[in-house]
Amino acid sequence: MNDMEIKKKGSRIYFLDNLRSVIIFLVIIYHAGGVYESTGLWASFWIIDDPSTNNTSGLINLILDIFMMPTLFFISGYLAPASVKSKNWKAFTKTKFKRLIIPWLIAVLTLIPLYKVIFLFSRNLPQEHISTYFHITNPNSQNWLWFLPVLFAFNIIYLFFSKSKIKAPDISFKGAVLGIFLFGFIYSLGMDLLGLRGWTLTPILDFQNERILIYFMFFLLGANSFHVDLFGAKPSSRKLYIIVNSISWIPINVYIFFLLFPFVISPGNYIFSKIIDRSILWLSFHLSLICFVYVFIETFRRYFNTSGKIWNELNPNSYTVYIIHVIMIGGIALALLETTIPSLLKHFILAISAFFLCNCIISFHHLIKSKINFAQRFLNGA
Repeated sequence: MNDMEIKKKGSRIYFLDNLRSVIIFLVIIYHAGGVYESTGLWASFWIIDDPSTNNTSGLINLILDIFMMPTLFFISGYLAPASVKSKNWKAFTKTKFKRLIIPWLIAVLTLIPLYKVIFLFSRNLPQEHISTYFHITNPNSQNWLWFLPVLFAFNIIYLFFSKSKIKAPDISFKGAVLGIFLFGFIYSLGMDLLGLRGWTLTPILDFQNERILIYFMFFLLGANSFHVDLFGAKPSSRKLYIIVNSISWIPINVYIFFLLFPFVISPGNYIFSKIIDRSILWLSFHLSLICFVYVFIETFRRYFNTSGKIWNELNPNSYTVYIIHVIMIGGIALALLETTIPSLLKHFILAISAFFLCNCIISFHHLIKSKINFAQRFLNGA
């Protein structure tokens, strides 16, 4: 099965293709927000640090950071079972290596150095020795490209257990969701209280300590949804969908409040105690996560399970858009640096233009490639 085509029992499930493209756009909004958020947390490492900032960009990023990557890992997990079933372990590994690791290798050898060039130039800093421009010597390591080798690792782990004689427990989809919620809460709280939050950076794998297991669980949840044929039937009653849409704002606001309170509202203090406050924080985070992922999947399943000219153009591009979008953000943000446009407006101009231009570049590349292939076939036929 081609990874760009999400299929189930011979029928195309368009909404997952469409959802992936939209999530990639939200990732671009998130990374564009790093240029204009006002806390200063991004200033030391992000590709452009615009002195014009606003609080809204940071708030948008807090919300997007909850669910973007889990949703992408869910979609990727949904793809894994059919691919594993249709290939032996060698063919599956080769396919994933070609699709994930080779582009990653090219990107870290080209885009990461370009990232540092833009980073230094935008801050009026001198360029440095060429040996410092690669991810193994860069203190920011792979930056946004971490997703590719981590996804490859998830696929290989899934392949190992699928091809082994280890029998997985028979868990319903609802049971899997409940397990992810409870175990994710315990894991996040434990990592927080033990002081283990942060990033682990290596030459191959970069991952956020408090998120990596959550991402893998959503990858497995996607695989589980395939096995139970979750999307095999049309959506049923809208009751649960309406209820979740109606109440999901509650855990989101609780999460944001308890996240900001000890840092912004009352620095260094807690409302109840550290352990109670952090428990409420992570409980509301995981409730928000489940609500967001459910609402996005169900919304696209109900209302965007269709193809069309725009979707047919965007969906095949989404994977490559993710790879190149940060450099595009850097170039456009650099052009906006000296303008007097309000920073929030800059944020959305940057995100929309980066998404549009990335897709234009990739579509143009596909067009040229198809014309070359046509010419070659014509000449060979002649």
